[in-house]
Amino acid sequence: MEVATIGLDISKHVFHIHAVDGQGQVAGRQRLRRGEIVSFFSSLAPCLVGIEACATAHHWAREIRQLGHDVRLIPPAYVKPYVRRGAKNDAADAAAICEAVSRPNMRFVPIKSVENQGFLMLHRARGLLVRQRTMTACAIRAHFAEFGIIVGQGRQRVDGLVGLLDDEELTLPAHARIALAVLVNQLKELDRQVEAIERELAQIQRVNPMAKLLSSIPGIGPITATALAATVPDATMFRSGREFAAWLGLTPKQNSTGGKDRLGRITKQGDSYLRHLLVIGARNVVRYPKARSRVGGGWIEALLERRRPMIVAIAVANKLARIVWAMMTTGEFYRPKLAA
Repeated sequence: MEVATIGLDISKHVFHIHAVDGQGQVAGRQRLRRGEIVSFFSSLAPCLVGIEACATAHHWAREIRQLGHDVRLIPPAYVKPYVRRGAKNDAADAAAICEAVSRPNMRFVPIKSVENQGFLMLHRARGLLVRQRTMTACAIRAHFAEFGIIVGQGRQRVDGLVGLLDDEELTLPAHARIALAVLVNQLKELDRQVEAIERELAQIQRVNPMAKLLSSIPGIGPITATALAATVPDATMFRSGREFAAWLGLTPKQNSTGGKDRLGRITKQGDSYLRHLLVIGARNVVRYPKARSRVGGGWIEALLERRRPMIVAIAVANKLARIVWAMMTTGEFYRPKLAA
């Protein structure tokens, strides 16, 4: 059959195909098992294939692209408007993907290489371990509070509680000591695991050219630099730094009408992890005068006179995103005079 565009709805075991020809007429619908995907696309002439950017999407995009097809990954939120009302099923999803991928102004997700996915897996593992470490520290503080030992928030105060376990004069039940000792050991092990991953990310930053380049920007360290380099392998897919910042959800929402512009909070669309890292880096820039002078100069100082520091940090994060895009597309190191 003559196929121009295919919408592929993927899952763990069962896949649905929706194919159309060059005139947009349905050329075929098919339900395939996981093991049949490669042979199916091997039998087709090169065509445009759309896949929703969800779990395992990058793997299948790489596999199908190796067969000569033009594969595009679409954010799920951009597919939803094309799903027929009252027809939410796998076949309808495949048809919606097929329709969405053919739109001229559709935005796509870059297909990650195996190496970049490995880098990002380190980030995901670190994020999980950090959350577990926070939960464990909070549990230790809460259990001590049950026996009247109260401390404020913060890791240093929790570390002070850990030292109390060795105090024989402290009136704690034997079973409570056992439980707390288990949690303390878990906390120390989580510290070691997080440090091991951070050392690996620092090593990647030293040898990866793009991550090394981005680390020259104030507020961007090894973690943010490696995450950006792995998530955005080709920055030229964005037409400008403004578009890149919008993709990260760092631009304000618009509610404009009648020629009057009304701007609200940031959209928070796109990659929440990258946005989170850029905002953390921006907060450090806002906090330290030397960093402020290297990024925005008097611009940040003037903003701080009118706005709260957190709002200024969001504006700086937007500026950092634009700087990142400019450096990724030109390959030049950071120059403070141009950024100011």
